Amino acid sequence: MKRWLFLVHRWLGVVLCAFMAMWFFSGVVMMYVGYPKLTDGERLAALPPLQGAAPLVDADAAVRASARPSTPGAAASVPRSIRLTTVAGRPVYVLGFGRDVSVAVDATDGRRIEGVDAAAAVVSARAFAGDVGARLVETVREDAWTHSRALDAHRPLHVVELDGGTLLYVSSTTGEVVRDATRIERTWNGLGAWIHWLYPFRGGALDAWWHDIVVWSSVAATVLTAIGIVVGVMRWRFRGRFRNGGRSPYRESWMKWHHWTGLVFGLLCLTWIFSGLMSMNPWKVFTSPGASAAREAPGVVPGVLGRDVGAAIARFAAEGFVVRELEWRTFDGAPLLVGYDGVGRTRLMRTDGLPFERLSFEALERVGTRVMPDARLVGRTVVERYDLWHYSREPHTMLGHVERRLPILRLEFDDPGRTWLQLDPYTGAVASRLDTTQRTKRWLFAMLHSWDWWPLLERRPLWDVLMVVASVGGFAVSVSGVVIGWRRLRRKVKVAAPGERGARERQGATA
Repeated sequence: MKRWLFLVHRWLGVVLCAFMAMWFFSGVVMMYVGYPKLTDGERLAALPPLQGAAPLVDADAAVRASARPSTPGAAASVPRSIRLTTVAGRPVYVLGFGRDVSVAVDATDGRRIEGVDAAAAVVSARAFAGDVGARLVETVREDAWTHSRALDAHRPLHVVELDGGTLLYVSSTTGEVVRDATRIERTWNGLGAWIHWLYPFRGGALDAWWHDIVVWSSVAATVLTAIGIVVGVMRWRFRGRFRNGGRSPYRESWMKWHHWTGLVFGLLCLTWIFSGLMSMNPWKVFTSPGASAAREAPGVVPGVLGRDVGAAIARFAAEGFVVRELEWRTFDGAPLLVGYDGVGRTRLMRTDGLPFERLSFEALERVGTRVMPDARLVGRTVVERYDLWHYSREPHTMLGHVERRLPILRLEFDDPGRTWLQLDPYTGAVASRLDTTQRTKRWLFAMLHSWDWWPLLERRPLWDVLMVVASVGGFAVSVSGVVIGWRRLRRKVKVAAPGERGARERQGATA
């Protein structure tokens, strides 16, 4: 048994240590430069204020214009989201029909926008970036910086390069800029997220197997690390010493360093590799009904939203709130208008009402209990400080683009999944929906992988120091394994080569 443990650890290490070294190095890069994304804050900051002076068609007209058979799913259902925004200097309604379908309607004449060509994309990119130099690079379905499924409703994407090297990706369906990738982001991602997530396997012949490649390589690396810890402890003398005078039997420096660093950092390596595996939701172990952090569907239908859009914009402005974007919702059975300014702040407005900052917790509780009609409310907490389940991260991190404001209302239910709903009073949205499975994933992925423990996150640079030191340790374990594996393979080749030559010489002599 002991021999098999040694052999499995040795040959798995030969195959996987290079991958593990790459994961640890790229993880440090990702702490400071994330995969390219366009956050809501960046997008809103680039939009001009909405102007209500010129007549605008209302949202009902936009819904009617969008619901045509040529839009899959649009004719048979109401939009799940409606926004009034600015595209290439013009007010445009953007209506979402699920994750994969978006429709744009010109807000000045009610004309549905059937598609955005390359020339229009350049105009949109230039307006977004502030009239800097821009040129079309290509139109792509997907490339190294646009693997996110959140972009599916906008494909194909027009790629526009700005002076300075930033790439803007423009939707061919709505004309919006939906992603930016600076030259710095693209450069560092070649050493960061792009290799950390094994994205070289995406977009090509192996794309269909990318998920399985990541999952099974993580499984193998988890097994490798677990066996390595067992072997390392077995080879360590807790009492007495070996002939070399040490507690480790190894005399050669690389073997000795691999043993020592493995004992010190092995458990950390194991938790990081295993939690990386959990991030992929292998075999759908974290998939449960209602587990997604979905917002309450607006349920907007023609005839419900009859209002003067220009008057609403003017009403926000009269309160000193300059609106960059409007969003229509249904809350507590009635229409609700959400206005966003250039830094992501919000104001709310009911039909024919005045702007106000946030909804009452009593109203949120009423809506929350209707979201869970078959369960009993057993807990209610107003969360006024970040905690394990509601906390903020830097925008460049994986989920850092999701704004998490305070306070929120947390409702706990007695359904089989012990679901928690966390509701945002600033928008009326379900900010997150966590059942037992999702809370387990929170521990097995975010907590173990990114150390997303708020008391630590708020004490930077302590978090940075601990993460970097641990990553350097994991990198040292992996690199020493690479060297040992390379030497082992080289010895095998050298031993095999003379035997092959001798066999050929004997065959020649016999002939």
